[in-house]
Amino acid sequence: MTCKDASSRSFGCISAGRLGATSNRRPRDLHGCRRDATLEDVPSDLVVKHFLVKGRVQGVGFRWFVHRESAEIGLRGWVRNTDDGHVEVAATGTAEQIAELKAALRQGSRGSRVDAVIEHDLEDSEGEKLEEFKIEGAW
Repeated sequence: MTCKDASSRSFGCISAGRLGATSNRRPRDLHGCRRDATLEDVPSDLVVKHFLVKGRVQGVGFRWFVHRESAEIGLRGWVRNTDDGHVEVAATGTAEQIAELKAALRQGSRGSRVDAVIEHDLEDSEGEKLEEFKIEGAW
């Protein structure tokens, strides 16, 4: 879907994604359309974190929740299940964006129960490898 101005000129802007999304956290383009973050939106003062989320976080839509939240915040990274029943997240963004993600991880998705969120700093070079936020291990 592209955005258009009053004269119906198409700008090729990226739409807000989910139908009915009302979040104001997504970056906006020059025309005021919400869009997903791109590499050109990434500031130079990035923080790179790894989170291990323990609790009832598998089989309850937790990875999809993390993906949605992270994309709306504008983070790059990934989320995946671990073999021992936890969920791990690697993300890069500003300190404020990472704090927002951490709060969302602690809250969890509907149906989940978060017992602990363990946080580790990663090297800046690890953040350079992270791309648009994705769910790893999902078909």
